Amino acid sequence: MTFADLGLGPKLLEAIETAGYTEPTPIQAGAIPPALAGKDVLGIAQTGTGKTASFTLPLIERLSRGRARARMPRSLIIAPTRELAAQVAENFETYSKGQKLSMALLIGGVAFKPQEDILNKGADVLIATPGRLLDHFERGKLLMTGVQFLVVDEADRMLDMGFIPDLERIFKMVPPRRQVLFFSATMPKEIQSLVDRFLNDPERVEVSRPATTSDNIQQYLVKLSSSVAKDKRAALRAAMNREGVKNGIIFANRKRDVDIVARSLQRHGFSASPIHGDLDQSSRMATLAGFKSGELRFLVASDVAARGLDIPNVSHVFNYDVPHHADDYVHRIGRTGRAGNKGESVTISTPADEKSLTAVLRLIKQDIPLLTLDGQASAPAEASSEEEKPKARRTRRPRKDKSEPPAAETTAEPVEAKDAPKTVEEKPARAPRKEKSRGRRSDPQDRPVVGFGDHVPNFMA
Repeated sequence: MTFADLGLGPKLLEAIETAGYTEPTPIQAGAIPPALAGKDVLGIAQTGTGKTASFTLPLIERLSRGRARARMPRSLIIAPTRELAAQVAENFETYSKGQKLSMALLIGGVAFKPQEDILNKGADVLIATPGRLLDHFERGKLLMTGVQFLVVDEADRMLDMGFIPDLERIFKMVPPRRQVLFFSATMPKEIQSLVDRFLNDPERVEVSRPATTSDNIQQYLVKLSSSVAKDKRAALRAAMNREGVKNGIIFANRKRDVDIVARSLQRHGFSASPIHGDLDQSSRMATLAGFKSGELRFLVASDVAARGLDIPNVSHVFNYDVPHHADDYVHRIGRTGRAGNKGESVTISTPADEKSLTAVLRLIKQDIPLLTLDGQASAPAEASSEEEKPKARRTRRPRKDKSEPPAAETTAEPVEAKDAPKTVEEKPARAPRKEKSRGRRSDPQDRPVVGFGDHVPNFMA
């Protein structure tokens, strides 16, 4: 099957060919025809299956007939994260070449005014995160009455991030007669409830079972006997130094650990930078651009920041932490082995990860082969030089303790006095200071304190 068989127009086919694509993926082949026919579509597919093109292509084709009005977008694409929204915008620009279509990207971390200017001119397609979209709507800068097409991408991630109430509100803001293209990697009951309430007899397109891993990804597991962080970082470096590691994304469960791991890798000479929600938008976009261009070899990321990112030619994924939610394991390793390429994932597990690892193995229904790293046995020794300052503090404390016992016998009595009548000891120490201060005030040279001339009354003395 070719893209021409799907019913796309000549200009769109030319843009697709220019982008280097020749035949549609299964999700594209299943979703594009019903979307072009005006039907609601429920797409269930993992990341890396060409999901973005399966809704941008039919959207561009249908929007090519018509024109947007000020503050009234004709279509709306909702994405859970800024990075994913920006990526959808890049796809739209790639495929809409030669079409007179306007686009507005509404994401947080950037100024409102430029976004308002684009909205005032009129946007055919609005790509937004839920929070920023509702901000513009509440400011009166946006009208939803002209929305003909509503696209929801990564719906299960919106559930994880707490966006379901916002998503329900957005569904109620757009006209009831609109076409909905709804995509999710998994279908928990909350997502199924949304589908049942807001989609009209959707065409269900499911190209793979939810929560399954790609056959293009070779998975490995490194099991450590220690849960010490420096041992994990040493094992991570050993895994990254293996032959064939071109680049990679390293996942940590907490944003704090993302920063710690990134700094540790930089100190050991790796080209690595962090990306997570606490960084400002310009830093996140610059880091992402550097990784895509190859200037940056390794991206240390949180799940939220990296979910749904379409970064081509990622050779490896490293799980510094086993994810707390088993579904996240599938999404993490799905960053590699995309578009038919081979990929590899390495997961580092400690005794503290036993419960999470069991959940992952139960979900993917397969064993992960063990990987023995070169120098893994000497990892703690290698990592000890990394934490020089904390070690120095730890070694000084024992010396201090050892030097104390001889003096403890001679100072036992003062210690007892300080512990028992503490307040009694302190009062005599303060009393002489008060007496001295009174004596100084009674000195004729200090008489500005008292207004009795040269005579100082006895009670003052």
